[in-house]
Amino acid sequence: MPTTIILDCDPGIDDALAIAFAHGHPDIELAGITTVAGNVGLAKTTANALAVCEFIGAAGTPVTEGCARPLLRPALDARHVHGEEGLGGATLPPARATPAPGHAIDYIIDTVRAAPGEITLVATGPLTNIALAVRREPRLADWVRGFVIMGGSAGRGNVTPAAEYNMWADPEAAAVVFGAGWTVTMLGLDVTLQTSATAAVQQRMRDLGPLGTELLVPALAQYLSVREPAGPPVHDVCAVAWVAQPELFGLVPARVQVEVAGQLTAGMTVTDFDLGGGGNALVAMDIDVERFWEVTLGTYTRVAASLGGG
Repeated sequence: MPTTIILDCDPGIDDALAIAFAHGHPDIELAGITTVAGNVGLAKTTANALAVCEFIGAAGTPVTEGCARPLLRPALDARHVHGEEGLGGATLPPARATPAPGHAIDYIIDTVRAAPGEITLVATGPLTNIALAVRREPRLADWVRGFVIMGGSAGRGNVTPAAEYNMWADPEAAAVVFGAGWTVTMLGLDVTLQTSATAAVQQRMRDLGPLGTELLVPALAQYLSVREPAGPPVHDVCAVAWVAQPELFGLVPARVQVEVAGQLTAGMTVTDFDLGGGGNALVAMDIDVERFWEVTLGTYTRVAASLGGG
């Protein structure tokens, strides 16, 4: 039986690829998408989520707008990485649909409350929406089936030497989330940097027809400021891939705390694998890269077939 998820995201190139995966994998039911400011501003992350959904045949998926700025800090973005519009070199038709009414925080709380133990929250952007939801309704931590993020690192960061982007963009929100009383499944840079979309992978994407040639490949081709020589990593896809096929990853129990006060280390996920103090996270430290790409490309093939390509 498929796992039902809400995807909280900030599309974003790799968020767009994560949406396509969540829509296409038979073991995931994408109940809804909530958006947050991050890679680009909120208006663009919402417009991108709507456009991607319509393009991949998921137009019925509700997209609910969330927070436009971090809890305490000035709003920043990653346009220098994801491009001015947020989808790299992909130019999709504007969505005909509009966002669902209401706010992402209310949508998350109400949807999970209505189906306790059934919905997994997946977050692939800054954790502002999730922090405010769990702060408003602390029982959310007990009601979810699971909580998965793409973010953090047990080692070095990617926006500063200490911090991964999603944690750095709103460290106070991340600190709230890791302290909420649930177990955070953390797919961080330790594994996501290994998921380079190589030239061979991108060629297989091109063979999928419009899904590949109009979304996947042009988006990845202008994934700017990515220094991985093998190709751009698809960070956010890892979070939804774990939901569908957790055996792709090796997870280690840990206690994760988020640095909020450090002048040079804000957003650092301080990861302690010595559980004398008790754990609050499962941190991915290993990934079967070959199998990951088999699963991911197979999922995109399903999406492409539904669109008449591939």
